[in-house]
Amino acid sequence: MTETQTKTSSPEFRAAAGAMDGLREDLFRHVFAYRPLPPLSPEGRFIRRLPEGMRRAVVWTPHALVLLAALIVLMAGLANWQYRFLMGFVPAISVAMTLVRPVAAFWGSMAATIFCAILGSEGLWGPSAFIAQVVVMVVVAARTRPRTAAWMWTLTLLFGLLLEAGEPSITAPMAVLSAFALLVVTVVQVRRDAEREVTVQRTVTAVERDRRTLLEERTTIARELHDVVAHHMSVVAIQAEAAPYRVENPPPELEQAFVTIRENAVAALTELRRVLGVVRAEDHEAPDAPQPTLAVLDGLLDNVREAGLETEKVITGAVRELPQGVELSAYRIIQEALSNTLRHAPGAAARVEIAYVLGGIGLRIVNGPPRGLVKPSPGAGHGITGMRERVAMLNGAMTAAAAEDGGYEVAVFLPVPPAESEPGERDDRGDRDDRGAVAETLVIERDGGA
Repeated sequence: MTETQTKTSSPEFRAAAGAMDGLREDLFRHVFAYRPLPPLSPEGRFIRRLPEGMRRAVVWTPHALVLLAALIVLMAGLANWQYRFLMGFVPAISVAMTLVRPVAAFWGSMAATIFCAILGSEGLWGPSAFIAQVVVMVVVAARTRPRTAAWMWTLTLLFGLLLEAGEPSITAPMAVLSAFALLVVTVVQVRRDAEREVTVQRTVTAVERDRRTLLEERTTIARELHDVVAHHMSVVAIQAEAAPYRVENPPPELEQAFVTIRENAVAALTELRRVLGVVRAEDHEAPDAPQPTLAVLDGLLDNVREAGLETEKVITGAVRELPQGVELSAYRIIQEALSNTLRHAPGAAARVEIAYVLGGIGLRIVNGPPRGLVKPSPGAGHGITGMRERVAMLNGAMTAAAAEDGGYEVAVFLPVPPAESEPGERDDRGDRDDRGAVAETLVIERDGGA
């Protein structure tokens, strides 16, 4: 049939053609394909609770059940007085074949039914053939899909009516029992597929949510850096313009140098606003106040105390002014860690530790387990994602994990190279020593300072 004829055919004809294609795909194509039945997953809902030795045996339960059914078919055939070995052995083979070649097992069961009907004296559906046909259809349906179950039941019904000359009373027990068994298998299979699809959708949704959170956090960081860098570039441009007026009779070369500095600063500021300004939402308004730093950390701690969070601040090392980007990131990390404590550990106390060292600044925010009657709010880890993004932006290091007492601990190191240093004065070993000093300080405070 050409493509034009398919498009112009009636919906009924297309439905019938689709049904026949499904029949060929399910029961005629790749009849002898080798499809071994896989064992159960050891991470299943019930299997993972069993001991290790028992778990290895339980995963082969489906195979044992199929072989048990084959043994039952064999015993049912041995009850026949004539040809009792063949009456049980031939149908049992088709049952065992469902473990490796399910589609071939269905056709083998049909052939075994004819074989037993010819040798036996109990009609078409003798005991062994009856049990074998039902077991084969159930196992094949469980291993394929609901459409295959429908086709097997239909072919079995037509097969029985054809060989029994249209007498429905003989095939009726087989049709009723197999229909009920296949219906149960189909319902279980549809539910399993639905659960699997829901799990996949939840995984995809979680990945997309994390990705969206990461992009939102990067946008926020870009906005804040835009404000910080734009401020400094504006100061450079203003100072370059005012510098010549502070010197009496400056040489032309100096005036030209300051003009060049101002032009480059203004050009850089324009490029910065054009590139980073695109991350601003249409309704975003630049803050009137400057971006927060560690100098205003006490205000943040007062706010969380008013919200019911007991907070303690400990500072070690010589307090000094850090680059504004580092100060802003440190402030935001502490802010997010305290917010997580309020949400996930209501009633707990928090401790904020800040360690100033030569190579940077170390932060440690730790809280105890939740206390009281207020239940913790569920979270998706977005705050941790934002903190890691800020730390990665500054080439720092961060760990976030549950504490031994049931609380939570966030430890961060943000590197800050010295503004002035002699050549060869510092190297990679010095940076590692600074990080080690920060870690040692935080460990001492954790073990002896509480």
